[in-house]
Amino acid sequence: MTTRLLIVDDHAVVRSGLRMLLENEHDVEIIGEAGNAEEAIQAATQLKPNIILMDIGLPDLSGIDATREIKKRLPDVAIVALTIHEDEEYFFKMLEAGASGYVPKRAAPEELITAIRAAATGQVYLYPSLAKLLVRDFLNGGRPVDEQAPSDLTTREQEILAFLAEGASNDEIAKTLVISPKTVARHRENIMRKLNLHSRSELVRYAIRKGIIKA
Repeated sequence: MTTRLLIVDDHAVVRSGLRMLLENEHDVEIIGEAGNAEEAIQAATQLKPNIILMDIGLPDLSGIDATREIKKRLPDVAIVALTIHEDEEYFFKMLEAGASGYVPKRAAPEELITAIRAAATGQVYLYPSLAKLLVRDFLNGGRPVDEQAPSDLTTREQEILAFLAEGASNDEIAKTLVISPKTVARHRENIMRKLNLHSRSELVRYAIRKGIIKA
């Protein structure tokens, strides 16, 4: 399946370089570019990409705000942060906004391509040095969460929790379990309420802590 990709970066030379790199990949189609958050939101709404490469340091809104707004409008689009920022503040805020991947600009091209393909299949991809931040965060306690056991969830909710922690969208979960996306959304709300979770990063930390997925 071909991945429809939107590139968002405020530097034209970076967008050009990414286009040259990714145009050689047989399973990637670049459908558009944007130089700021407003353009990104409009392009995403109009072009309906599968994946968005999102810079964080944009000249109007931040890439975090753009990610949050795009996910609100298009919950099934996967957004991969490609940024110079490697500190905890940006990393966790981007995850909480709904990003499915986080890659520093210093990464090798192969890392970026791997991140795009992972996001295209519903997985979460974190650059190794940044994944360590997430692991350290939940080992140190992170944000306090309710330590209820997975057994407090129904069997179906436990299934859906595992899919959500791996980054699967509502539609992908619905197709796999042969249920409707609305049913998935209802289960998702119940899971977050029962476990007192409020964001994707909290859900991932919980799933790792409980051994539902591996760090």
